[in-house]
Amino acid sequence: MLTFRNASNSDINLLGSLAREIWMSYYPDILSTEQIEYMLGLMYSAKTIEQELDCGIKWVVVEADSEPIGFIAFTTCQNKEVKLNKLYLKIEQQGKGYGKASLNYVIEYAKEHRCNKVYLTVNKNNTKAIKAYEKTGFIRTESIVSEIGAGFVMDDYVYSFHIN
Repeated sequence: MLTFRNASNSDINLLGSLAREIWMSYYPDILSTEQIEYMLGLMYSAKTIEQELDCGIKWVVVEADSEPIGFIAFTTCQNKEVKLNKLYLKIEQQGKGYGKASLNYVIEYAKEHRCNKVYLTVNKNNTKAIKAYEKTGFIRTESIVSEIGAGFVMDDYVYSFHIN
């Protein structure tokens, strides 16, 4: 059974460990090892996750049969929008409908909080994720390149899901 539970400070190490496992199994075909290491340090250090939890970014542990298989992080409703910052599942858990269920979890959160849009960024070469987003009803709205430091950039598409 798939469940979602709000993460707390006691989950910080788990989240960092899941991020490393997932990124190292998925991103080497998309990003250089140097950029993966840089981004893991930037976005998944214990300090960063703790700061995000403290400032209201919602982190959610995704579990299948009580076993952590991934996580979601999103910025709660601001300006009637929810920004999905992170949605990652272990590679062996992909293709089981868990990604769609995770997207629906965020969409339902947005609906409950009277938001009218969920949006996200996705690497332009992450074709599996792009297909999943489009299948769920997300629409590509923009193409962006963002500098993230150390000479690295994020070359992304912006996708949006509008809530009726």
